Amino acid sequence: MPSKKRRTPGSAGGPGRAAPRGSVLMAIGPLLSREVDLDELLDEIVTQIAEALGADRGTIYLVDPEAGEVFSKAAHLPELKQIRLKLGQGIAGTVAATGAMVNLPRVDGDMRFFGDIDRRTGYRTRSTLAAPVRDRAGDVIGVVQVLNARSGSFGVEDEQHLARLCAETALAIESTSLYSEVRPRARDAGLPTGVKYRYNRVVGESAPMQKVYDLVRKAAATTATVLLRGESGTGKELIARAIHYNSDRREKPFVKVDCTTIPSTLMENELFGHEKGAYTGADARSVGKFETAAGGTLFIDELGELPMTLQAKLLRFLQDREFERVGGTRTLTADVRVVAATHRDLEAMVARGLFREDLYYRVKVVQVALPPLRERGADDLRRLAEHFLDVYRRKHNKPALRLDPAATRRLVEHRWPGNIRELENCIESAVVMCEGECVGPELLPLPANALHAAPPVDAEWTPRPLVEIEREHIARTITATDGNVARAAELLGIGRNTLHRKLKEYGAA
Repeated sequence: MPSKKRRTPGSAGGPGRAAPRGSVLMAIGPLLSREVDLDELLDEIVTQIAEALGADRGTIYLVDPEAGEVFSKAAHLPELKQIRLKLGQGIAGTVAATGAMVNLPRVDGDMRFFGDIDRRTGYRTRSTLAAPVRDRAGDVIGVVQVLNARSGSFGVEDEQHLARLCAETALAIESTSLYSEVRPRARDAGLPTGVKYRYNRVVGESAPMQKVYDLVRKAAATTATVLLRGESGTGKELIARAIHYNSDRREKPFVKVDCTTIPSTLMENELFGHEKGAYTGADARSVGKFETAAGGTLFIDELGELPMTLQAKLLRFLQDREFERVGGTRTLTADVRVVAATHRDLEAMVARGLFREDLYYRVKVVQVALPPLRERGADDLRRLAEHFLDVYRRKHNKPALRLDPAATRRLVEHRWPGNIRELENCIESAVVMCEGECVGPELLPLPANALHAAPPVDAEWTPRPLVEIEREHIARTITATDGNVARAAELLGIGRNTLHRKLKEYGAA
């Protein structure tokens, strides 16, 4: 991705027709599955298009379906923060309203040209070419406009090429979480208005998420170690990836290790690798995650499950960037940024001697608390529901599917103990089960409202230690699954290793 400083057309590939007339998708394709800043992604697209057409400037307008407007979201427009036009107003508004391309060799005297923008910016538009961006359903979701051909005017070949680039731009937008914001939506669905987004695949604009985005921006600009805190299912890995892909390390590896899925006896080998002959079966040298992530980011998920013996070695790496492979004597170094995540109460673990205090302070240089879904508000939940509906109706080939307003209300009422992961699974299940074009509340695999309501206060109720409640809950879950530890761990929302450790602590293993 380019840096926050916007490139201008012609800065790569030389001036005029020497600029490449290549493919937008080939230029930005690898970014579409990454948690990149979407404004930067659109900036790169419009720069590629302006260069390909030999234009002085370019703008991508998006359609705000509720407001009946188009607004600039990527533009070589240093003079203004944003342009907003009514549908039918100006060249971009006309293209959005009619769906037809407009090519003006000279803008003077054309009633469709909105000269107020030139007056406000001091820029003089001489020629312009604008085309609609249509999704696969044929709906106009945006407009691409280029200004002032360096050859004097835009020709038929330019029109054809812009049409192809607009088709690629549409595919790019449809491949990101931005699409659920700009596609036409039912006006009676109770959805939040306005087009709002920040990072690809990270959906939500509530106040708690704005704090998260601000910390992501600050963390991405540094190499500091980051600790992500939050309940299971709140999207910690997505935020870790957003930090990586919006940093200077974005072209280097993003490597994940999950401390709940790897037995503690193998964790050291997983992180640091081993030398040939280190143990029986070690027939060749193997590199660990730290070496694999060289130059990039290592994401250590569920840090609270890391064994004490390895906590000291992780601390050494964070302090000195040094380690040895298992069975080795040579000290190695690696340039790796560490982002860790946990849903555990590390402070309580430090107090109980289960987590090193020095590692705790070293790992939380930047600390990001991810809010549970129930604290993010109804608008975030609706945006997420629309996003997952868009993802899974395409995956399961049901493009016309929509959420019934009653289903949306049911989603808002639910408490979501499993957070975003639970919501995603809920929406996919409803999409799969739906045989019509509307997902009703009866298709949502949610418990009855009464089961998630706050329990009444019992006059005879007395407080109990949390550890007793947890032990009892785990025992009941194990009994309910007929002793199937893997299934019990899934229902409890924890890893099997974590459950085995808890059973051992409670003397039930």
